[in-house]
Amino acid sequence: MPTIQRAATREYRTVLMDSHRWDGFAPRPGDVVVATYPKCGTTWTQRIVDMLIHQCTAPRPIMETYPWLDATFFNTVEDDLATLEAQGHRRAIKSHLPFDALPVYDAMKYIHVARDGRDACMSYHNHMTAFTDAARMRVGMAAMSLFASFPEPPPPPPEPAEDPRDFYLDWIEQAEAEARPAFVDMSFFDFEMTYWRERKRSNLLMVHYNDLKADLAGEIGRISAFLEIDTPPAKLAEIAEAARFDSMKAQGETLLPTVEVMFSGGSQRFLNKGVNGRWQGVLTDADLARFDKLAHAKFTPAARAWLEGGRLAAGDPTSAAD
Repeated sequence: MPTIQRAATREYRTVLMDSHRWDGFAPRPGDVVVATYPKCGTTWTQRIVDMLIHQCTAPRPIMETYPWLDATFFNTVEDDLATLEAQGHRRAIKSHLPFDALPVYDAMKYIHVARDGRDACMSYHNHMTAFTDAARMRVGMAAMSLFASFPEPPPPPPEPAEDPRDFYLDWIEQAEAEARPAFVDMSFFDFEMTYWRERKRSNLLMVHYNDLKADLAGEIGRISAFLEIDTPPAKLAEIAEAARFDSMKAQGETLLPTVEVMFSGGSQRFLNKGVNGRWQGVLTDADLARFDKLAHAKFTPAARAWLEGGRLAAGDPTSAAD
């Protein structure tokens, strides 16, 4: 049985997530956790991990097979744990928790995928403005249930701004706040540092969106080696082809069958563009200066170089001194 290396040191409860949903998790040797800030390549990496586990490119429903355990608005925690318990194959779990809110077990593998925060924000805008009325109702009901016993439950979250620049301004303003209000998501800057500080753990792999874009086959091989899966070169090439953005988009309805209820436009909206740099021409110099100021204050120089450029540009995070 896996042994706890480091228990969670942070309780994390927001309108969308609850770290206590991990309290009943029973780990198995070889379990994989794909843990990211939202819109940094989570589903992409889950698809890669699925194909490596099964050594097969047949499309399987990602969300139903590999649950987002900390999410409060998809399934009950009992149902998610039952899904995992019933699985006979190697398991993989999704998380959007900061790393210090996750329990770390010695015989489990953790994959953290990062992306330039400006790119994540633009993608998150598409994501949040695509929520259907049914999705908003689900989120609202889950939040009411989670916070029912609190003397001062949080107000409903505001509607996301339709304009991408306005959305960014709300996003960066929250990040600039002196303290995180109760039940509000941690800023991108603080979130990423929870992983960076523990980057030298042998069972944590740091992956970057830019590197997946630049050398997909190479990064898949790197993930395969980390998971201790011996994938033949021909199979790696086949998996890389199936993991291309256009390949996943073409199979979107099979890979993501339930997002039709949650997202206007379904899987085609969820798998939106898969490109970086959409903030260019949208954000002003003053907007970007606010990001630069926070990045300088919150990140170490090496963390910033990696988060904005990736491993191929900035070097391996595990070798960085700061």
